[in-house]
Amino acid sequence: MMKLSALSGLDIYDQGAKQIGKAHDVIIDLQRGEVVRFTLEPLRAMTKEEAKRIFTSKTVLFRNVKSIGSIIIISNAPAPREEEPEPEAPKQHPYSYRYREMYGKK
Repeated sequence: MMKLSALSGLDIYDQGAKQIGKAHDVIIDLQRGEVVRFTLEPLRAMTKEEAKRIFTSKTVLFRNVKSIGSIIIISNAPAPREEEPEPEAPKQHPYSYRYREMYGKK
């Protein structure tokens, strides 16, 4: 297990030993609680267009990472995309929790 702060500044290489760049920032999906991307340029106050450019061309998807140690090794082939599951609508119960508990209604 590594701390996220230890990932910043690590060199990123592909499987053919070609240097891709350095990891500057780690992008985290807070809802899922997982790392999503590494940026190859530092994120700072910028315009929306600059941020979009960095996210499309200057990031490495975490699902492409094969190994992390003193360097980060990524796959040359893109990892298959995972379909994002649709969030389920909260189930509405006709009875309150107490009523269901007392009378066994669902």
